[in-house]
Amino acid sequence: MKNHFSHFKNQTVTLADGERIFVRSGGSGPAVVLIHGFGDTGDMWGPLAQNLAKTHLVIVPDLRGMGHSSKAASGYDKKSQAVDIRAVVTAFKQDKTAVVGHDIGTMVAYAYAASYPDKVDKLVVMDAPVPGIAPWDQIILWPALWHFNAGGPDFERLVAGRERIYLDRFWNEFAGTPSKIDEATRRHYAELYSQPGAMRAAFAQFNAIAQKDVADNIELSKTRLTMPVLAIGGEKSFGENMAIVMRNAATNVRGEVVPDAGHWLMEESPDATVALIGGFLAAAI
Repeated sequence: MKNHFSHFKNQTVTLADGERIFVRSGGSGPAVVLIHGFGDTGDMWGPLAQNLAKTHLVIVPDLRGMGHSSKAASGYDKKSQAVDIRAVVTAFKQDKTAVVGHDIGTMVAYAYAASYPDKVDKLVVMDAPVPGIAPWDQIILWPALWHFNAGGPDFERLVAGRERIYLDRFWNEFAGTPSKIDEATRRHYAELYSQPGAMRAAFAQFNAIAQKDVADNIELSKTRLTMPVLAIGGEKSFGENMAIVMRNAATNVRGEVVPDAGHWLMEESPDATVALIGGFLAAAI
């Protein structure tokens, strides 16, 4: 897997609860935070981070419990992770930033923007539903989202030592073209998700959706977002639904669909995705 972060700095931000968030940072200028999801880590943002670092301070954390961050016992609801992101932003002596999220990162990005609306210049969300935001009641019935309720000790034991098998299912079934998630990428992430506690944390990310995220977002969405929002879906995945969801939570939404792409937009269509996000962030508000 190509390392796009060779010119970035790595550091750890210690949170108020003692947990540690691993962060890559590079470039200078207006700050932008890139938030990954399940099946990858902050490494997924390599091509975008490298491009944006020409004009921005790019901050790329690994979410709580994932990648190189510490494997916390709790705190996986997205509102709590918005607090994590706020701590990372302030550790870099930044106040207002753009925020970009994919998959679980979309859920965290929404919670952050809704919790700190005056701290977000622009918001980009990519190819994932937002729990509690319409048409959530229909979306959650989709068979493809079975994993939102998977987890617990038995599930962890079943997956232990078989992380690659489990992850391959998502990379293959959610991709428009599975071969675009190459072997080096699969090996890289499978190794990270094989760390002790990593899959328990991953399951906790999903289990928090029903346990807390839906109720939190119903409350947060009573105040609609007003910052510019770019909602991107893959044509062979969430597609136009990304914009439909965000128009139920925000007043200024631009929707885009990446042709031929599935869920894994950065791996499947990096050039098109980087161009959409770069153009959106560069445009005057």
